[in-house]
Parts: sequence; structure tokens; C-alpha cells
Amino acid sequence: MKTLILHGWGGSDAPHWQAKLACKIAKNYGTVSFPLLDNCHFPTKNRWIKQVGQILDDFKPDTVVCHSLANTLWFWLCNESNMTEIKRLFMVSPPSLKTKEKTIKTFFPCPLPKNIYAKEVYILVSDNDPWVTLDEAKEMASHYDADFSIIHNAGHINADSGYGKWELIEQLVIGEKHDKKL
Repeated sequence: MKTLILHGWGGSDAPHWQAKLACKIAKNYGTVSFPLLDNCHFPTKNRWIKQVGQILDDFKPDTVVCHSLANTLWFWLCNESNMTEIKRLFMVSPPSLKTKEKTIKTFFPCPLPKNIYAKEVYILVSDNDPWVTLDEAKEMASHYDADFSIIHNAGHINADSGYGKWELIEQLVIGEKHDKKL
């Protein structure tokens, strides 16, 4: 199993759960790519699309784990690129598709793609995420018939909200539970 981990705006270095997940996969002799995307504090959609498109072509992952803005990036890749279907897509804390933040304005608004290019889609959100409403997250999950999990009081599910080591995502991505519903 080859896993690609894509961070959001500003990166996801330690102690973020994505950094911990990458280490856990590598520690268990898994194949993982956790690239630092170009200019992560001031990202542009076209630059990230080009960079991740090349990574997808070269690395050919079975599983992709997105956090925050990486989910929007995945939607753009699905809308604009020649994508190959992956086995599993984990979408954690996708932001509103109508986000108005100036620093990341090239990513928004973003249309939902017709095809998500994943056989299995898992969407995990918090009930108090400042970047998306539960209704919008549920709409995304429904659109793709995704497994949908709500984590209570988890903020944006990042290091700032206490998500360093996150056993649930580790179990889902590398554990026995990945073939079961959330």
C-alpha cells in the first residue's frame, strides 16, 4: 500500500497528526510520501495542482490522506486533471467551498467535481470546525456516498486543537479497520 499525505495551508509538520501518521507508516515499513507543497504559507492553486499532479504520476498512491486545503486541491485536481482512480481517499476537515480567506483565494470558490477518483471515500469533520459547517460537510459526503464521521469538539482537527497522535486515523489508514465502515 502506498500512501500520499497532503497537507493544507501552512503545512502539517510535527506535532500535527499528519506528520505523526507519516512517521507511523514509515516505522511499520509502509511506503509513504508526505511532501511539503510549494510556498505552503501563501499557496496558489495552479502551482499546487502542477506539483501534486506530478507527484501522483510519479508515486502512484493507493491511498491519499488530505487535510484542510488539500481537500479543495483534490477537488480541483479532479475537475482539471487527467486523474487515475485510487483505492481510498481520506478527507479530513475540508473547508467550505466558498471560503473567502484572501491568502488562499485562488482555490475558491470551488465546484464539487463529478468524479472524486476514489473507490472508497471517508470524510471526517468536527462539529465545531471554524472553516466549514456540518451541513456543508454532510452535503459533500452525500454527494460522493462517502463514509462520514463527526468528531465532537475537535476544531479544525489539527495540532492547534490537540490532534498530534491520532489513533483513529492511524487505524483507518494502516490498521485492520480500513476495510470497514467508520
